[in-house]
Amino acid sequence: MKKIIIAFFTLLCTFALTSCTGSAYEGSRLGNENHLIMEYRIFNTTDSQPLKLEKGDVIDAEIVCDSGRLSVKIQKDDETPIYEKEKIDLSTTFQVPIEESGTYNITITGEKAKGSVCFKRVKG
Repeated sequence: MKKIIIAFFTLLCTFALTSCTGSAYEGSRLGNENHLIMEYRIFNTTDSQPLKLEKGDVIDAEIVCDSGRLSVKIQKDDETPIYEKEKIDLSTTFQVPIEESGTYNITITGEKAKGSVCFKRVKG
């Protein structure tokens, strides 16, 4: 009987401890050199995607924020970001014009976020 109680207690502790650790990301993600599309139920991490852009292109962005908040940064190499916004907690759409050809990293950080993001290259 004592072994059954110890086994039950060990199993109960295992379930309790694993349920306390939050997931960093639960959702779907599609990304290539032309777009980044993410839908998530949980987003508590940082993700990035490089986009190959030409002068005259535009990044078409849509953020749907159901809960939590996001930070977004769009940056070419180590240069000053061409777009940066922290603590986004409302859904929004915007466009970012590209004035210089190159590879731009879109970096997204979530804090207890639920929703979606879509960044697409629109050729100029």
